Amino acid sequence: MSLKIRLARGGAKKRPFYRVVVADSRSPRDGRYIEKIGYFDPLKEKDAADRLVLDTEKAKAWMEKGAQPTDRVARLLDGLGVMKREARNNPQKAQPKKKAQERAAAAAEAAGAAEAPAA
Repeated sequence: MSLKIRLARGGAKKRPFYRVVVADSRSPRDGRYIEKIGYFDPLKEKDAADRLVLDTEKAKAWMEKGAQPTDRVARLLDGLGVMKREARNNPQKAQPKKKAQERAAAAAEAAGAAEAPAA
């Protein structure tokens, strides 16, 4: 059984509120979970003390047992100093896709051909 430390959404429409839970990775996002270890309220200000309430000892204990935090929970745990999250960097993401590269190459070729006879 692979365990995840993840966010389970609650709250009303357009008013999100999340519980930080330990759950089986196969269970639904808002479904059955093993233990609730905290909550996260994204609508509160970033410097509010009760924006994120988390039992760090339980989080560490579950991670020692093999529970993997999701990306968002890893970011929250990194902010609390529980774990170190490596920064993600994908320089290829900003590159244009294949068709756009072909169009740019064709436009550059056309611009080069238009300049050559005039010179």
